Amino acid sequence: MSTFDNATADRPIGLTAPSGIDRAAHHRLDEAWLAAAWSHPTTRVFVVSGGQVLIDDTTDGTELVMTPAFEAPVTETHRYFLGTDEGGVSYFALQKDSLPGRMDQSARPAGLREAGLLLGARDAGLMVHAVALENWQRLHRFCSRCGERTVIAAAGHIRRCQACGAEHYPRTDPAVIMLVTDDQDRALLGRQVHWPEGRFSTLAGFVEPGESIEQSVAREVFEEAGITVGEVEYIASQPWPFPSSLMLGFMARATTYEINVDGEEIEEARWFSREELTAAFESGEILPPFGISIAARLIEIWYGKPLPKPVRAS
Repeated sequence: MSTFDNATADRPIGLTAPSGIDRAAHHRLDEAWLAAAWSHPTTRVFVVSGGQVLIDDTTDGTELVMTPAFEAPVTETHRYFLGTDEGGVSYFALQKDSLPGRMDQSARPAGLREAGLLLGARDAGLMVHAVALENWQRLHRFCSRCGERTVIAAAGHIRRCQACGAEHYPRTDPAVIMLVTDDQDRALLGRQVHWPEGRFSTLAGFVEPGESIEQSVAREVFEEAGITVGEVEYIASQPWPFPSSLMLGFMARATTYEINVDGEEIEEARWFSREELTAAFESGEILPPFGISIAARLIEIWYGKPLPKPVRAS
């Protein structure tokens, strides 16, 4: 019996809830507008460094640590305009080599896997945008056409080569992630070779050049687990800036059932009924994926209820 229509399916996927932020891309090349926005007293700024930001637990919940622009650390070029909210407040991120300290000592550094579960929709949306830009900026400092150093433009959303004139834009790599079920409505879960013992999740992989996403689902499942699939149903997408992916989530129906893992990406894969997965969770034999990931939500849609909270490996 399928449970794809249960209430769990309606819960928002992490990092995809409406943030209330208008990215206002039409302002990115307007230097006068950007300068005015930066100097406005309502503008809010936060620092991103190595994929981390400062967060603070308040009486209203966990929030990004943001300051007015005049209190922000100095940076000459790595200032990224992220957008405006309905009240006209502008938001910027600053890329720095390290996070600033806080005199009150109440803030703490956090990456997206932790902060994404704690922050509200606005702050999570701002953070995922900033982390994605920072990752791209750090890895693409030179022109892929001529090899010369590039400079930042469009408020952090373009790198421009002054030698050959080429413009380079943030890349997004499409990746498919899928929960495969069989004719008994069991779910196929696998463990990657570098994961801790007991950590199981959905299968996933990158879309190759000249390939449709449906073809990618079928290829990745066969390559990783030796299973062929027929029907493929799109569920939802999720930005995943580790460093630059867009996860495209699917349910897929298997047409063969004998597992043959590749041994390179997937070390072990198993079919689970809901009862078997519940027992494995309760015994600690199986560790669920982290709740922020679309993988967790795909499993929940099939499972029919929220997964247990995972324990982060040390």
